[in-house]
Amino acid sequence: MAKLFTITVPPDLSRKKRERTSDPRYVDGQKMLVEAMKYLAKADPVANRGAIELLSEHVRTRFRMTDSPLS
Repeated sequence: MAKLFTITVPPDLSRKKRERTSDPRYVDGQKMLVEAMKYLAKADPVANRGAIELLSEHVRTRFRMTDSPLS
């Protein structure tokens, strides 16, 4: 069994903070995914159910967790 050693590093308070600005690509990307789900639902909701679920899961979890409009 291995031991884990951590070396704590105090935060550098002299670092300049980055100004947060919104990124319109974030909102555009969400809109595009929603439009894709609408299109798939209109075309054939039964056959495209798997694709719709995949896009829906991406919008609800990974997309929002990894992509931030403030980055």
